[in-house]
Amino acid sequence: MNARMEVLGPQGERFDEILTPEALRFLTRLHDRFVGRRHEILATRMERRRAIENGRDLRFLPETREIREDPEWRVAGAGPGLEDRRVEITGPTDRKMTINAMNSGAKVWLADHEDAMSPTWANVVGGQLNLFDAIRRQVDFTSPEGKEYRLGEQTPTIVFRPRGWHLVEKHLRYTDAPGIAGPASGSLVDFGLYAFHNAHELIARGSGPYFYLPKLESHLEARLWDDVFSFTEELLGIPHGTIRATVLIETIPAAFEMEEILYELRDHCAGLNAGRWDYIFSIIKNFRGRGAAFTLPDRARITMTVPFMRAYTELLVATCHKRGAHAIGGMSAFIPNRRDPEVTARALEQVSADKRREAGDGFDGTWVAHPDLIDTARAEFDAVLGDKPNQVDRLRDDVHVEARELVDLRIDGEVTDAGVAANVSIALRYLESWLRGVGAAAIDNLMEDAATAEISRSQLWQWIRQGTVTKEGTKVTAAHVENLLGAALAEHRTEDGRFDDAAELVRGLALGEEFPTFLTIEAYSRFLVEPEVTAALEARSTGPIPVGEGRAA
Repeated sequence: MNARMEVLGPQGERFDEILTPEALRFLTRLHDRFVGRRHEILATRMERRRAIENGRDLRFLPETREIREDPEWRVAGAGPGLEDRRVEITGPTDRKMTINAMNSGAKVWLADHEDAMSPTWANVVGGQLNLFDAIRRQVDFTSPEGKEYRLGEQTPTIVFRPRGWHLVEKHLRYTDAPGIAGPASGSLVDFGLYAFHNAHELIARGSGPYFYLPKLESHLEARLWDDVFSFTEELLGIPHGTIRATVLIETIPAAFEMEEILYELRDHCAGLNAGRWDYIFSIIKNFRGRGAAFTLPDRARITMTVPFMRAYTELLVATCHKRGAHAIGGMSAFIPNRRDPEVTARALEQVSADKRREAGDGFDGTWVAHPDLIDTARAEFDAVLGDKPNQVDRLRDDVHVEARELVDLRIDGEVTDAGVAANVSIALRYLESWLRGVGAAAIDNLMEDAATAEISRSQLWQWIRQGTVTKEGTKVTAAHVENLLGAALAEHRTEDGRFDDAAELVRGLALGEEFPTFLTIEAYSRFLVEPEVTAALEARSTGPIPVGEGRAA
């Protein structure tokens, strides 16, 4: 056992292959170097959010104007195997999904330990094992029904998404040099285990250690990641710049610092991604208390063509191509249903239109959440790209986005009774799935993950606080939402499910006076961490180590 990085979680089959003494020492070195800066950026986030809530408008930073106006610098760009990213499939790293993603025919697999994964200890370590095996082509799976899954000849390039800076891993206890103990950083654990075990193997196989970086809010957070990458390359003895990252622009503060984020990561950067669902959630979270002008209508009405989303995506493409970076589109939530041809036809139509718009706007690739959508998405990008691997050389000099356009929240739509009820039902059913360890759930023919569920619960909180009245004349109150929650429970509760726990979470997330910054923080601590692990952490914590972002001020 490593003296300062202790495993508190239970041992599962083959866990010792991932949680080796050498890997734990590597995690300790990452924490020693970077955990203090992690705490600083989380504090800065809360200060900025408080300022926005109090009326400060976001702006392009005057202190970094020289970076934006310097025409010379470029990012490192695509690493080996990342030149063509026209279709990327996203999904968690359970055994079956790993094989299905690797056999999907997509160019890239976003192997997700963030919004599409419920961070149970079994999922966190088991996902690392599945990735370890997949990279070495030794992964297989037999379903309970006896169906066997094996890897095909052609497999996608893996880009791994660790948890965001705000999340912790309580099943590992880190003690710093002065002797203060607390939970490990989820980001450093996920990144560190993947890089330690797989970097050299990936390089030998003609690829490399590639990452998606979630939830960034500033260029200073990008600088922290860049330093993590450089330090890791030094420790592992691989050339500087081998690690490549694609940053998700999925928060409204980050939208004002896209160019600076690219600049900070320029030696390691492959591109930016338009993380649409978390971006909408970030808008609601940051402006939730600033009046009716910042109150959005039904979730279904917030499409990619509304003014603030259009400005955001056009700025992203223009910024990326100006600096030689890939611009990767987001995920349409529509998914096919193999038992319902009408649902499938509607999903394919919606996805086709979404990807046609992205390819036409200059995106170099896009996400899908289901293998049956790959051909549809690919066809739209093939029509624009042809034999070219990307369209990074397509400059968008016609794009000139001003700060006010990024927060132009005017949308042709209203809050409806059906929209309120849908948000309650989605939040309940998604959280119930998440508590059972399933972080990507098909609900009403849409793929829901933590980001889409965040929109549903944060809209409920905002509508209650703003005294919103629906199109039909119903005032959205805590009592009304409680009644809808009771109705949803009566409709969906099962004997073997976690619906009562999920309902308790919905009440805390949507009905409480304070606004929880992320639904995953409290849900993780209360329901996914074994009581004995919590007791062990509390017994040894000897100082104020923050465990996450907590609740908004």
